[in-house]
Amino acid sequence: MAWQRKILRVDLTAGTCTSEALNMDWAMAYLGQRGLATKYFVEEVAPSVEPLSPANKLIFATGPLTGTMASTGGRYSVITKGPLTGAIACSNSGGYWGAELKMAGWDMIILEGRAASPVYLHIENDTATLHDASALWGKTTWDVEPALRKIHQDSQLKISSIGRAGENGVLYAAVINDLHRAAGRSGVGAVMGSKNLKAIAVRGTKGVAGIKDPKAFMKATQAAKAVLAGNGVTGEGLPKFGTQVLMNVINEVGAMPTRNFRDVQFEGAKDISAEAMHAPRETDGKANLVTNQACFGCTIACGRISKLDQTHYTVVNKPEYWAASGGLEYEAAWALGSANGVNDLEALTYANFVCNEDGFDPISFGATVGAVMELYQMGVLTKEQLGIEAPFGSAKALTYFAECTAKGEGFGPEIGLGSKRLTAKYGHPDLSMTVKGQEFPAYDPRGIQGMGLAYATSNRGACHLRGYTVASEILGIPVKTDPLETDGKAGLVKAFQDATAVFDSAGICVFTSFAWTLVDVAPQLEAACEGDWSLDNLNVVGERIWNMERQFNNAAGFTNKDDNLPKRLLTEAAKTGPAKGLVAGLDKMLPEYYAERGWDTEGRPTATTLERLSL
Repeated sequence: MAWQRKILRVDLTAGTCTSEALNMDWAMAYLGQRGLATKYFVEEVAPSVEPLSPANKLIFATGPLTGTMASTGGRYSVITKGPLTGAIACSNSGGYWGAELKMAGWDMIILEGRAASPVYLHIENDTATLHDASALWGKTTWDVEPALRKIHQDSQLKISSIGRAGENGVLYAAVINDLHRAAGRSGVGAVMGSKNLKAIAVRGTKGVAGIKDPKAFMKATQAAKAVLAGNGVTGEGLPKFGTQVLMNVINEVGAMPTRNFRDVQFEGAKDISAEAMHAPRETDGKANLVTNQACFGCTIACGRISKLDQTHYTVVNKPEYWAASGGLEYEAAWALGSANGVNDLEALTYANFVCNEDGFDPISFGATVGAVMELYQMGVLTKEQLGIEAPFGSAKALTYFAECTAKGEGFGPEIGLGSKRLTAKYGHPDLSMTVKGQEFPAYDPRGIQGMGLAYATSNRGACHLRGYTVASEILGIPVKTDPLETDGKAGLVKAFQDATAVFDSAGICVFTSFAWTLVDVAPQLEAACEGDWSLDNLNVVGERIWNMERQFNNAAGFTNKDDNLPKRLLTEAAKTGPAKGLVAGLDKMLPEYYAERGWDTEGRPTATTLERLSL
C-alpha cells in the first residue's frame, strides 16, 4: 500500500495537532491527493462557506505515488473553497515539499479554524507542533525559508509558505515551496493567510510505508520512465526548452491571447520565447536561462532557472535579485508578456521573481494588468490613479504593478482583487477575461476551440490544466484533432478532464500525460496500491472526482450560466492567423458536453449518473 494511512488534523483556533486514520473506503473510491482531499473537504465544509472565514478549511494532500520512485512523484495539492472564484479550488505544486510530507508519514493535513495570531506548523515525522510566527509575518517566502531552517537548525527542512500577498488578501495569492514552486491558482494562499498560518515546515525520514509489490512496481515505473524518455515532448522539448517551447508554436497557430485578448498573435513573442531565454544577451553575453531543474523524482526536468541582467532597470540597486532563481514558464511568460503587449524578457523575469518571492499567481496577476492597461488606454483609469503611465507594452508599468501588488501599496490592492472585481468596479465588466472569476491561461479559444469548452466547464474556473486539449489539437497527442473545429470536442474535453483528475490524484505531474495515457499509469498504481486500479476503474474514478467537484459548485450556487466565456471571445472574431474570422463556438459544444457527461440541460448530474458513479 502506498498510502501512509494517516492524516494530521490541525485546529488553528484551539492550537492542537491530532493524528487520525485515513478513510480507506474513500481512498479506494477517490485514490488520493485531489480526489481524496476533495472528498474530505466536501464532507466537512458547507458549500455556502465564506472562503476567508474560519469555517473554511484548507487541505494539503499527497497522492499514493507521491514520494515513491514513480517519475514525477513529488506532487501535492492544496484544496479549499477559493476566494477568487467562490468555487472548489485545488492547486497543484511540485518541488520537494510533497514528497517530504509523505515521507514524514502523512497523507494529508487538514487545517481548520483561525489562529489568534500568526503561527507556523513544524512537522518532524510523527511530531507536529504550532509555533509563534509573529517575527515572520510581513516577510517574503524567500526570507521565510532560510529563517525557519536556522530556527530549527535543519538545512533539510522543506517549507511551504505565503508571502505578503497571502497576508494582504490578494485574491489570487499562492502557496510557495522550494522558493519557486507554487500551488499557484485560485487564491489558496489568501485562505492560508486568513488563517494566520505563515508556513508549514516539514522534515520526513520515514519513507513511504510500503509498496504492495515492489518488484512489479519497479518494473512498471522503469517501463513508464522509458516511455517518457522516448517521447519528443517529455524526452526532448520540455527538458531543453521547458513549457516555453510553446510560445512560438501557439503564436504561429493564431491562439496567443494578446493585449487582453484583443488580438490572437503577438508580434513580440519571439523576444520572450524559450529560444530568447537561451540566447546570449548583448549587454553581458550571458543567457537569461542558467539551467533546467527537476522536481522530486522527475525524469523530465522542465523547470527553469534564470538569472537577470544586472544592468537592467529592474535590478539596479537590488542585489537580492542578482542570484539565479525560478525562470519563466509559458503561462507566466504569456500573462506577464503577451497579455500586456510587453516583450522585455528581463522585465518579465523580474516580475515573475516578484510573484514567487511574495506568493501570487502570475497568470491572474498578468491578466489583470492586461485589463488595467485596456482601461487606461480607454481613459477610464488615469496616471494619477495608477501611479504610472500604463499603455499596452509598458514594461515599467508591469514591474511597477508587480511591486505594488506584492507590497499592498498604491493601486496594488485593486489589482489584487483580480480582473472580474476590478473591471466591474470601474464599470466595464466585459473586459474581464475570466470564467467563474478566474483569469484565462495562454490559449485563445478562437484559435483552439476545445480549450474554450475546457475553460467554460472547468470546476475551478478558467484553467488549462483541467483538460489540456492543446495536446490533441496542436501537438497531436494522443491523436490529432483540428483546433478550428467544434465537432467531437465535447467528448475530447470530457476524456481529458477525467484522465487529468486521475493523474492529479495519483500524485504525479500532468506533464507526463504528453507521453503517458492511463494505460501507463494503471500498472504503477496496481503494483503500488491495494485495490482495483485497472484502466476501467481509473476511468470511473476520474469521472467520479469531476462530478463530485461539480456537485459542490452547484450547491455553492453555480449554474449552467457560469459555464460561459467572456463576450469578447463569443462576438469579436480573431483578426489574424489561421482562426481569422472565427469566434469561440461554445454554443454548439456545451449542450453536447452536458449530454456526454450525463447531465441535464441545466448542467446538473442526473440521478442516473450519480448512481452510476456512487455519488
